[in-house]
Amino acid sequence: MIPVILSGGSGTRLWPLSRAKKPKQFLSLVNEKSMLQNTLLRLKGLDELSPPLVVCNEDHRFMVAEQLRELNISDACIMLEPVGRNTAPAIAIAAIQAMQLQDNKQDPVLLVLAADHVIQDIPAFQQAVVEAKLAAEAGKLVTFGIVPVSAHTGYGYIRRSQQNIDQIPNTYQVTEFKEKPDKKTAEHYLASGEYCWNSGMFMFKASSLLAELEKFAPEIVKACRLAVTSASEDLDFVRVDNKAFSASPADSLDYAVLEKSDNTVMVPLNAGWSDVGSYDALWDVMAKDAQGNACRGDVMLEATRNSYINAEEKLVAVIGLDNVIVVETKDAVLVADKNNIQQVKSIVQRLQSYGRSEVDLHREVFRPWGKYDSVDQGKRYQVKHITVKPGAKLSVQKHHHRAEHWVVVSGTALVRNGDEEFMVTENESTFIPIGVVHSLENPGKIPLELIEVQSGSYLGEDDIVRFADKYGRE
Repeated sequence: MIPVILSGGSGTRLWPLSRAKKPKQFLSLVNEKSMLQNTLLRLKGLDELSPPLVVCNEDHRFMVAEQLRELNISDACIMLEPVGRNTAPAIAIAAIQAMQLQDNKQDPVLLVLAADHVIQDIPAFQQAVVEAKLAAEAGKLVTFGIVPVSAHTGYGYIRRSQQNIDQIPNTYQVTEFKEKPDKKTAEHYLASGEYCWNSGMFMFKASSLLAELEKFAPEIVKACRLAVTSASEDLDFVRVDNKAFSASPADSLDYAVLEKSDNTVMVPLNAGWSDVGSYDALWDVMAKDAQGNACRGDVMLEATRNSYINAEEKLVAVIGLDNVIVVETKDAVLVADKNNIQQVKSIVQRLQSYGRSEVDLHREVFRPWGKYDSVDQGKRYQVKHITVKPGAKLSVQKHHHRAEHWVVVSGTALVRNGDEEFMVTENESTFIPIGVVHSLENPGKIPLELIEVQSGSYLGEDDIVRFADKYGRE
């Protein structure tokens, strides 16, 4: 069984924690591990698991690789989507790639999971996986239906038959899929006992999925086969062909196949599941104090109840409020009534229309070599705190519009400055004039920390001319 992890979401309803360049699946929201890492960790203990296959946005590839490395997963296949085409093409390229990894001699079972879900009852989840595998091996397309605990209007619903499928326990024929209902309809679904929430998690043999896709969405299969057969390897990544994949119709697996196939079955899952699609959903799954408050970071409360407070950098004090969301990051603060928290999407849309960087980037930006934090900036200057991982190297580059002054705080830097190459250690510095070719490397065993002061007429990240890069960036 190959775990297929879909990691292409944007998580805009969790702004300012979640941003386009670092969405919620890469954040530590409920414990010290990221949601992607928790998704992989909850598979531990399942039998006959192959290395995972992760499908992600090209912009997120180095974060995926780094978070897998932190879990000591070195044999994963990371597939890069050049553009988003929804779940059907994403799963199709995973199925085609999985068959190729087996040299088309075996027909692997694929366990398709989203990278950004919370599941609190791991044994119950694993039991459902074991049950679903029996149906998948019998050629069924399995969807996991979440046993509803409320008349939720934010999820689609799946209606199931009343009887188990013969000889496959806890597995039911799917009779219909329903869109997100209004409150009255959701209450009817809940009372009937025939409906589950649509989780977006699946299991099937690769051949079973591709056969049904050929029947109901042949253009998706055609485009995805060409995209995978024309793929190139880029370091640790499989880069599917851009032109071919972009030609695929964009569609969800539900619409493209599952709603049309008479081979779709459902395994109910009652395991404390949440897609953490908003701050009120995040509040639901977090541990709370006696007043119903869920807090992270340096928080002080007085006469405050039923609230979510996240302090990333500063002390956050909240007094006399009920049912609120307060989120503080290095460059933005969100304060909202929990009942109106869905309107975060409106704020994100306005930020996009204004061209504001806060919609895409955190002040702290991650790169394959480490990260930088934009500590201060003004007219014609910018100050960054740069961290370079042991053995990592920034690209050989130059700038047309800015000079840079580097001061090493800790560790040792191997610096190329024009025609010279030399070491810079703690409390030492070097100056890079405008137009001079330079590079920065950490040859040591500990992280390299330095302060970079930029000065010039233009300080944008696109003022970089790269001559060589070990990470394959243009």
